Amino acid sequence: MSEFNVFLGALAGYIWWPVLFLIIGGGVFFLLYSRFIIYRYFFHAIDVLRGKYDDQNAPGQISSYKALSTALASTVGMGNLSGVAAAIALGGPGALFWMWVTALIGMATNFFTSTLACLYRGKDQEGELQGGPMYVIREGLSKDWHFLAAFFCICCMVGSLPIFQANQLTQAIIDIGLKPQGFKESFFTVGSLSISTTKLTIGLIVAVLVSIVIVGGIQRIGNWAGRMVPLMVVLHFISVAVILFVYADQIPHYIKLIFTDAFAPSHYKGDPFLGGVLGGIIMLGVRRATFSNEAGIGTSPMAMGASKSNEPVREGLVSMLSPAIDTLLSCSLTALAILVTGVWQTEAEGITLTSKAYRAAMPIGGDYILLVCTIVFAISALFSYSYYGRKALAYLVGYHTSRWYDYFYLSTIAVGAVASMNLVLNIIDIAFALMAIPTMISAFKLAPIVMREAREYFKRV
Repeated sequence: MSEFNVFLGALAGYIWWPVLFLIIGGGVFFLLYSRFIIYRYFFHAIDVLRGKYDDQNAPGQISSYKALSTALASTVGMGNLSGVAAAIALGGPGALFWMWVTALIGMATNFFTSTLACLYRGKDQEGELQGGPMYVIREGLSKDWHFLAAFFCICCMVGSLPIFQANQLTQAIIDIGLKPQGFKESFFTVGSLSISTTKLTIGLIVAVLVSIVIVGGIQRIGNWAGRMVPLMVVLHFISVAVILFVYADQIPHYIKLIFTDAFAPSHYKGDPFLGGVLGGIIMLGVRRATFSNEAGIGTSPMAMGASKSNEPVREGLVSMLSPAIDTLLSCSLTALAILVTGVWQTEAEGITLTSKAYRAAMPIGGDYILLVCTIVFAISALFSYSYYGRKALAYLVGYHTSRWYDYFYLSTIAVGAVASMNLVLNIIDIAFALMAIPTMISAFKLAPIVMREAREYFKRV
């Protein structure tokens, strides 16, 4: 298994280096091509999100707020608690700077891809309007490009698997909730593999709980996400604010170190990229930010494509808020908590590293606050990802047959619970990188149409 994991890690690196240029280069292109339109209309996007322009008679299934909540439920998930911790553990403080850069660029990418998802919606076999990169390719590009739609769907079914969320949720429950009470993890063997009975049991319980929501489809997922997303953002913000208050004297030092270490990475422990450690830390920051906010991957357009709207540009503007909330706010809070407490210099990684930061700042109760955050973040993400995977399969084989994805999805929660963190990260990283290829290609080819729609929309506004 370790050899297979090493192979996947190497494969992820080879796949990601061209995708890095595709995502970053594409984001810069969209930013310049739009003349920084996303920043100029930021507050208009807030008004759209608040429901100022909602039209209940518009085509679609859920409101803009619920669509963004569904997208955020998957992005503001375990990547914000353990993914950013993995970036800091491997890359040091400078990794956060490149995550910020990726998010700022990703806002432009989300604007273009989500506008297209609403502009080129197509009907599924049930006659229901659907959006996402596969429908953009089918409705907006010639038949010569349609193979990319199927390619995206296949990769999406893998990238949407809940293995990372299940893995880190299970680890948090054991490390924070059970071990301090004297509970000892039990194991059983299958061949040469040693499997944790405790983790498997937790994974099965989580699968049952998640099944209650996801079988209700996007309406029920959107309702739950609309309630949980504000709760998890506020809970996370308040808990980290306490940590930063306790270690307020360390904040200026680490803010400075984030910028200096980004260009002179003295704490980077990973492999060099393009001949140096600077390339390595840029690659790390892009991968972890993309894993967290998913800009350019194609998941947010799938959620925004379900919005009730006659104005695709509005949904693009709402979607651009996702990387800002996810990476610039939520990931930054977690990263600063890890840095100012000094735990980033230990050997821990993932959710265990984040728990050390909470424990250091709040010796009494800090662990349990993080555990509540982890449960809310992970469960909300598990709801959204099931929708993406099933929607991808429905495009390929039809709506009724796609229900089998839900059962497969639920079974992999137990698999992810007992797997290693590096293994599940490598699998998701590879799938996300491949999903970005058709998403970005279709956005490049149809970018002029997005700008035509934007000019006409803002004239009316």
